[in-house]
Amino acid sequence: MDQTLHNQEVYDFRQYDRIWQRVAPNLEPYPGMAPRSEAAVPAPPASAAPSVPAAPSVPAAPERPAVPVPAGPAPGQESLLPGAERNPCCMGTEAAELLGVIGGYIEAALSDRRQLLALVRQAPSWARQTLRDLASDLQDQARRLMAAHYLITGQCYRPSVGSSRIYAGRWCPALRERYHAAACSGFNYARSAEDSLDPCLTKLFEEMSKESYAHAEALMGLLQRSLHNTYSQRS
Repeated sequence: MDQTLHNQEVYDFRQYDRIWQRVAPNLEPYPGMAPRSEAAVPAPPASAAPSVPAAPSVPAAPERPAVPVPAGPAPGQESLLPGAERNPCCMGTEAAELLGVIGGYIEAALSDRRQLLALVRQAPSWARQTLRDLASDLQDQARRLMAAHYLITGQCYRPSVGSSRIYAGRWCPALRERYHAAACSGFNYARSAEDSLDPCLTKLFEEMSKESYAHAEALMGLLQRSLHNTYSQRS
């Protein structure tokens, strides 16, 4: 009898439980009671795949800008390259107007060099090295002027070469003559620098003007010493 009643209570309990789930499935019909093992747990749909965390996105590597490659000169444009101009900014048309002046300076520098070397043969021993140094400077001036001539014309300058023997004369008068020649060269170079419209040729003339005036001062120093020695011997 007790066993039968117990089965009916269990039966009635399950029946009310199913009715309550149909009426209000979201509410707990018996709060405070432990969940029953037979309560159905909704299973995930068979078609639903387990969620897999997405892999972090990797930023794409920045594209390197293409390095421009300088193109070579187009056919027929070689004459436009630097150094190929027919009228360059230096030693060009403006300098060509002074070609006659440049040639005259070349001949004068070589002639003065010959005069100084001739003067060495009769100079006192203490003055010979100074005269040789001045003659070497004049040869360097002539070479620089011939280089300028070639830059302007593209042709080598052929200086006239004298073969006759030169006699410088007496020592002090010869120094006086060489001094005036050097000083006049300095003055003429400075005047040509003012007249030149070519910047490179102007600079060259200015440098040679300073060198020529320096030569005149050196020759004056030789003359001063020579005159001092002469007067000292007489007194």
